[in-house]
Amino acid sequence: MSRNTKINVLLLLAVAALAVLPLALGLGDHKEEPFTGADGEAETAITEIEPDYKPWFSPLYEPPSGEIESALFSLQAALGAGVLAYYFGLHRGRRQGERRARERDSASRAAGTAEESTAERA
Repeated sequence: MSRNTKINVLLLLAVAALAVLPLALGLGDHKEEPFTGADGEAETAITEIEPDYKPWFSPLYEPPSGEIESALFSLQAALGAGVLAYYFGLHRGRRQGERRARERDSASRAAGTAEESTAERA
């Protein structure tokens, strides 16, 4: 097993542990909504500290349900992952193309010098 494969396997195990451990250990069982986002947690903390707090502005779009909000968030994450994957794939493809072009150039130069030395002998 190569070094990169070992690193990838360890990273996948770490990600799986981060996803499963909070559920397995029961973190958040004492809360009404255990795995809400940071926005919900911040709203709860602010209303506990200052019950009369009025927000400065309201959202531009309020989804009709939590499921739609989750779907939009997932769509946003998928689009971001797609953009990143495209960028890294494009960057890697360009590097591979440049490397192959350099290899072809060096091979053609080597073949050209071999032909010249053969022609000089004759």
